[in-house]
Amino acid sequence: MGIPAQPVRLLSEKTRASAVLYEEATRSMPGGVTANIKHFDPYPLFMKSASGAELTDVDGNEYIDYNLCYGALMLGHGHPRVMKAVREQLEQMGTPVFGTPHALEMEMANKLISLYPSVDSIRFTNSGLEATMFALRLARAFSGRHKVAKFEGHYHGGYDQVLISVHARKRKRNTPPEVRADSMGIPKEVQEQTVVLPFNDWETAEPILDRFREELGAVILEPVQGGFIPPKPQFLSNLREYTRRHRIPLIFDEVKTGFRMGLAGAQGRYGIIPDLTALGKVLGGGFPVGAVGGRREIMELTSPVRHGDVLAGDREAKGEEVLFHSGTYNGHPTILSAGWATISVLEESGVYTAVEEAAHRLREGMEEILNRYGFAARTVGDGTIFNLVLGEHPVTEIQDWLRSDLSLRRRLDHLLLEKGIYLKPLSRFSLSTAHNAAEVEETLNRFEAGVKQLKRG
Repeated sequence: MGIPAQPVRLLSEKTRASAVLYEEATRSMPGGVTANIKHFDPYPLFMKSASGAELTDVDGNEYIDYNLCYGALMLGHGHPRVMKAVREQLEQMGTPVFGTPHALEMEMANKLISLYPSVDSIRFTNSGLEATMFALRLARAFSGRHKVAKFEGHYHGGYDQVLISVHARKRKRNTPPEVRADSMGIPKEVQEQTVVLPFNDWETAEPILDRFREELGAVILEPVQGGFIPPKPQFLSNLREYTRRHRIPLIFDEVKTGFRMGLAGAQGRYGIIPDLTALGKVLGGGFPVGAVGGRREIMELTSPVRHGDVLAGDREAKGEEVLFHSGTYNGHPTILSAGWATISVLEESGVYTAVEEAAHRLREGMEEILNRYGFAARTVGDGTIFNLVLGEHPVTEIQDWLRSDLSLRRRLDHLLLEKGIYLKPLSRFSLSTAHNAAEVEETLNRFEAGVKQLKRG
């Protein structure tokens, strides 16, 4: 979708070096990026340095960063304790990685078990995508069934079975969402193994679950859709009770919400305990990481010593069923060092309160400014994440987001980029411990300048 010429022109005048680098990048990388999510019109901005809540691009422009690597940097950029932990790990261990077990794996596992109510034991992966993929394999193996139910607009990674109905299309209220592949190359038979449900709409979701419940091996969802649309308490309760009653493993994808809604994530905040939990982002302290934890009886399916000391390969040779999980870099010591340092900061008294108070001040200020200039607007979110919705109606699911004025929001976001507020257009706002009162006040000043320009057209 295109954007009006004025915001493009204003941004382009300040970011000529990014334009040059992007043009060069298109010659060696499809679309000039290594991940589609990094692209936006007229071209993505190239960064050269960062510190705390600040980013600096290759043209020397400075931004207050609310993208924070899509929420991963809960302590902001380059937190001293994280940087120190990484340096010390490299110096003390003498290598980035052993390729063997090490004590920090066990320490981090025990820490996550102590924090997350659903976790009895845990395995590490290299990304949130790997975590959700492994969680689904575990759930299907435990249940003995193979269809997966996911929710419209929920993103769990770029693999076949869940890259379905992520980019929702408008539909009439109280009608079921369509099952539609979001990428070329997804086989029809894979689509047929995926059931799509509406979020926060139990009356529509329950009949769909009833239709497929004997085939469902798992139900997976973001407990907070997109990281910013909170669940209706009764909706999560109904889903938990239904899946428990019909013995369908329930998976919380807490890649976005883990350590952003408190030390115990969304499950701790809302008091609903899934069977399996997928984690990522904040857990890595700025490095790629993932983890899956859950009920011991489910997690033990992947143990290589389930039958005494018999190795998985030997069981397979005897025709016994094996649940495979591996990864050369799983539990990488450098990454776990950064994650441990991050968690140690977040465990300090008052840390979450301060970040959530900053988020609240920013949300109130943005709403007041927009309303003062005659725009119908609201912020939607919980904890340290929120999004900005231009429109009059409440937002409780993806269809409400689609009915808001996304074109106006995109235009505003490009103006904010030009004013020095960094956020990929239409994305959610994430705050960190580096966003103090001064950053929030400066953000609101720049935000008002952008809104004033938007008002002038």
